[in-house]
Amino acid sequence: MREYAAILGIAIGVTYLLASIARLVAVRLGAQARVRARDVHAIPIPYFGGPAMLGGLFAALLVAERMPFLGAADPTVFRDVRAILFGGAIICVVGVIDDLLELDALTKFAGQVLAAVTVVALGVQFIYLPLPGTFIGLDQVQAMLLTVFLVVGTANAVNFVDGLDGLAAGIVAIGAVAFFVFAFVLAVENGETRAMAAAMLMISLAGVCVGILPHNFYPAKMFIGDSGSMLIGFVMACGSISLTGQFPPSSLAQGIGEADASFLPTLLPVILPFMVLAIPFVDMLLAVVRRTRDGRSPFSPDKAHLHHRLLQMGHSHPQAVLSMYAVAGLVAFGSVVSSLLSGWELLVSVVTLCVLTAVAIVLAPKVSSRLGP
Repeated sequence: MREYAAILGIAIGVTYLLASIARLVAVRLGAQARVRARDVHAIPIPYFGGPAMLGGLFAALLVAERMPFLGAADPTVFRDVRAILFGGAIICVVGVIDDLLELDALTKFAGQVLAAVTVVALGVQFIYLPLPGTFIGLDQVQAMLLTVFLVVGTANAVNFVDGLDGLAAGIVAIGAVAFFVFAFVLAVENGETRAMAAAMLMISLAGVCVGILPHNFYPAKMFIGDSGSMLIGFVMACGSISLTGQFPPSSLAQGIGEADASFLPTLLPVILPFMVLAIPFVDMLLAVVRRTRDGRSPFSPDKAHLHHRLLQMGHSHPQAVLSMYAVAGLVAFGSVVSSLLSGWELLVSVVTLCVLTAVAIVLAPKVSSRLGP
């Protein structure tokens, strides 16, 4: 656990430092968010949070590879890590180009698919699909399609929700911590090694998201842009897929202290990105339905996202973000707790999470007032 704490700190520190440099580069290259009708910022804000976060991921995982315990992991662990970082670099480059040139939706989608297919080609993909009480093996085509669908869907969901300062980075940080807890506890309970690609990626992902927040939280000095939002969604999805390659279905199905197998832990690596990012996914689905119903492209922008509605209801900018953090935390950790516990322990844990969420939402106005108008 100490080594995981160390790479968390490295990811935070390196990302924070690189963000200052990336912001200056973005200004020089003119990569700034112009003020548009659907935006909530009043002045142009530089992009390039993505390259800073990618640098933080590389730094953290490079150090992990040289640590006494994590560095001694099975070679397949770092094979997955390198594959995901390579795919992450591709999707980050696509995002940087989009931040500079504003790519059309089809070109950006093609770049996302390219990054996902690259990861599959390098060996990171679903091996089986869990079903109630059983599982089915997947052939290469089925595995690729399911993997690409999850990766591209998650990347786009995070990109869709990136509409308020610090919102996407904060939600993904919460989700990454929840997934890290799930992976680590699962390894402990099943007697598996704690040196896992999924755990390394998730704790590093949480670190880079926390590291960018001082620059990205309201009032933002820089935006993570498409390069950042697609990158963190991509790593979240790929990390969950990597976990299924380490545990057989029978191990995933065993919760804490349960004599009988449970279905939810088996399915969780598939659905956790959707559960953790429930708010972005719901927002994305609503946006697609709304725009299609109005006869517009599903990718056409508007000002009717959930975060826009919170602002229209009278919430301040920080209050809206902190409220969504609280709900994201409830969904993310509630999903993990539900998969690992049962009986009275589950009930106590869920009630505690609900109470903490309610307290967080009540305290949000006071916190936001201290952060500024």
